[in-house]
Amino acid sequence: MSATDNPEAPNALAHYPVIHNQPIHWGEMDAFSHLNNVVYYRYAESARIAYLRALGMFDGSMVTVLAQSSCQYLRPVTYPDTLLLGVRCQRLGTTSIVMEYSYYSCAQQAIVATAEAVVVRLDSDGKDKLPWTADERTRLLELEEKVGHAPEL
Repeated sequence: MSATDNPEAPNALAHYPVIHNQPIHWGEMDAFSHLNNVVYYRYAESARIAYLRALGMFDGSMVTVLAQSSCQYLRPVTYPDTLLLGVRCQRLGTTSIVMEYSYYSCAQQAIVATAEAVVVRLDSDGKDKLPWTADERTRLLELEEKVGHAPEL
């Protein structure tokens, strides 16, 4: 879902072009009844796929690899809740993209975590880096521009 298609998106996610809606499931809690830390990475993966789909780049022909990821936990999340994950491009490189995520808790009405990931594009063999095409770069920048965000180039 894009931010421009979601009139109920919170102001905290106003400059994120894609917002992934993620319900929390009971089985994702840890022993302390908090959302397990590894689940945040699964949610980021789903949001990343939603972003690539919004760009028309997730059709099975593109090979990407996750080169780095990190998550900063700001508040515990408990069941029941729904997270809205804002995802955007922080920096667009020649063969990579740095993606930025904000996890918004509907129950807490606040950002509960932030994350970052570096995704590298590879050739069809998955061995060598492959540059983003001019068309792909244009589509990405146009998507980001719709919400008033400009990634670093």
